[in-house]
Amino acid sequence: MISTEEKLCHLKEMLSQLESVVVAYSGGVDSTLLLKLCQDVLGEKVLAVTASSPIHPSQELVKAMEIAKSLSVKHLVIETKELENPVFVTNTPDRCYYCKLELFGELKKLATAQGMKDVVDGSNYDDLSGHRPGARAAAGLGIRHPLQEAQLTKEEIRFLSREIGLPNWSKPSLACLASRFPYGTSITRRGLATIDEAETFLHSLGIGQLRVRHYGKTASIEVELQDMGVLLNELNRQRILSRFRELGYVYITLDLAGYHSGSMNEGLSL
Repeated sequence: MISTEEKLCHLKEMLSQLESVVVAYSGGVDSTLLLKLCQDVLGEKVLAVTASSPIHPSQELVKAMEIAKSLSVKHLVIETKELENPVFVTNTPDRCYYCKLELFGELKKLATAQGMKDVVDGSNYDDLSGHRPGARAAAGLGIRHPLQEAQLTKEEIRFLSREIGLPNWSKPSLACLASRFPYGTSITRRGLATIDEAETFLHSLGIGQLRVRHYGKTASIEVELQDMGVLLNELNRQRILSRFRELGYVYITLDLAGYHSGSMNEGLSL
């Protein structure tokens, strides 16, 4: 079995063979570690790029900017326009393909304009499993996945991030807000904003990992099992009902299965 330290050495060797890189930087655990290591190995030949779009939680952009600034790395914010693509808005099971096609297409253009050789992202070894049509878009555009190529898992990435001293090593996993809509339900700006506000409110109650699945007038809340008591506390329960009804939800439910990444994919025949 390959040790984490051996994987890290392999990763650094791999990065040293790249002349210059644009890093698809979301501010999450994976892309932050990748950005830090790219900077350590390649110095100023690194450009971090973060996408701004209604499909991303509003608070995440500010956090990404803060971390990039703390790392003293060159950082650009670009606007992506997924909602202008009617195929994306239709929300078929391959929605993520069109999302990543938009993002990586823009990053490739930017890399060419900036004279940068490669575009890399923070996909990890665990991402090889599950329903991930976005990987097909990345492959078609020649996007590199250094963490994945080094076989680093999410657990190992968190461990290394903590060892290095990165501030977000324990940050909950995120996914774009479009993933909260069931397939076949059109993705709207209003719906995205509603989900963003609902999740922001739940975070304010001290809950880290969560999702608000959006079924029109029904909100299905997913939290980790140990956090269910926070929601069911009578004071919090009433506050949640009040806030969610202000946002337009009529039915507010708690998924007893708890938070589980990719729950919208469970009905797919893969």
